[in-house]
Amino acid sequence: METGVKQVELRDLWKRYKSDGDPRARERLVVAYSPLVKYVAGRLGSGLPAHVEEADLISYGLTGLINAIERFELSREIKFETYAITRIRGAIIDELRTLDWVPRSVRSRAREIERANHKLEMKLQRAPSDEEMAAELELTVPEFRDSLVQISHSTIVALDEMWPGGDSTGDAVSLLDTLPDRGADDPVKIVDQNEVKERIAEAIGALPEREKLVIALYYYENLTLREIGEVLGVTESRVSQMHTKAVLRMRGKLSTDLA
Repeated sequence: METGVKQVELRDLWKRYKSDGDPRARERLVVAYSPLVKYVAGRLGSGLPAHVEEADLISYGLTGLINAIERFELSREIKFETYAITRIRGAIIDELRTLDWVPRSVRSRAREIERANHKLEMKLQRAPSDEEMAAELELTVPEFRDSLVQISHSTIVALDEMWPGGDSTGDAVSLLDTLPDRGADDPVKIVDQNEVKERIAEAIGALPEREKLVIALYYYENLTLREIGEVLGVTESRVSQMHTKAVLRMRGKLSTDLA
């Protein structure tokens, strides 16, 4: 993503801040990378209730950006933008959680779906279908799918969620950190592997192919839900349901595996 600042100038700013602790260089880095905050806030805001202001999301995200700049190590073989986006998302999500605006009934239904999915996966040794999930939850298929839509619109159900654990830097582990980026260096050379990351990667790998494709298109190709729907030949609402199911599947599996 373009910052509007030349790479030569950015390198100089990073050197002045990390080597000399120059506060002005830090301020200019924040300004230079501020478009990342607007980008992340826009992506997250599109799936939130109308009363959540984008300006508030940007304010929360700036905290994440500043933290990312302060903690980023120039020796890392990873682009700062990749590192910062995860931290910005995490900061926004953390702040939204403190507001506790998600209806209790929606939280409860999300947990029920996670448990039901894990139970059926253990029993069937595969990902359950919508019909099987609906039967387990004693719902009709339309009611089950409507629940997915409510969850996707009312809560932060995303790969941006931070999970317990960390790498050698002490940072929390994001599900996004475990997705392969074919254009990047070998991830083994970038971060130390640990049990949490392996569990998360396994959970992603176990997803049905269409759900795995939705995740890849959304998080790595930066397609919107509407654009993904055009690729798959389904409605935007259906893509939203698939995305929500994918994340609830992983959360249910991880909550058991990491317990």
